[in-house]
Amino acid sequence: MNRKSATRKGFVAAAALSAVIGLSACGTNDVDTAQAADSTSSSVSVPKPAAVVRAIPGGDTAVTLDSGFVSALGTLGLTPGVTGTATLDGTTGVVDFPITGGTVTLYDRESGYRPWVQGVIFHDGSGLTLAAGGTTVELSNFAIDPGKPARLFGDVTVNGELAAPNAPLFNLDGSTLSAPTMGADGSAVLDGTTVKLSDEAAGLLNSTFKTDALAGGLVIGTSTITVETK
Repeated sequence: MNRKSATRKGFVAAAALSAVIGLSACGTNDVDTAQAADSTSSSVSVPKPAAVVRAIPGGDTAVTLDSGFVSALGTLGLTPGVTGTATLDGTTGVVDFPITGGTVTLYDRESGYRPWVQGVIFHDGSGLTLAAGGTTVELSNFAIDPGKPARLFGDVTVNGELAAPNAPLFNLDGSTLSAPTMGADGSAVLDGTTVKLSDEAAGLLNSTFKTDALAGGLVIGTSTITVETK
């Protein structure tokens, strides 16, 4: 079994367990506080899902990089880039990662049913790079877990050598997330989640680039996830 297959199977098992024990979707403590006033899935009859995609055929996750994050990289002498099938628009500051698989179920956010976003979303073969002084860190093969807390996992390599497989890289703050909408082509769109650097990723990057300037909670940007449904 290759590394990617092993990582994916391990992640799927963890995500499935999270769904079974009823972890809240797409949120942080701020969202949990707001959700506490809502009915939980244990006290609300299961509503009809707004969208169910048992095998995601495609789509993308686009992140508009925060100006503060870009400025911090410049101060540290770090140059951002992309790898694989990811793209970076230098004019708009939007980095885009194609969705390669997964499963997702969306419920009406106002129904009170929790978790209202369930599943796992894979982005194999693409990633983000940070380079400085002959050292390149690659964060790739992202997997979004809308659990509690909602996080994005991925593989970390340093100059081509695997440093950490399936590491928690970013925290996903759903307090800024808009209600899901449906595109004209039937795609489900989740817009507005704030992407923040995890403590684990901050520690790894600080160690690699010999700095202490990066901290967990640093806002990376705002995401728009478009999930094709057919």
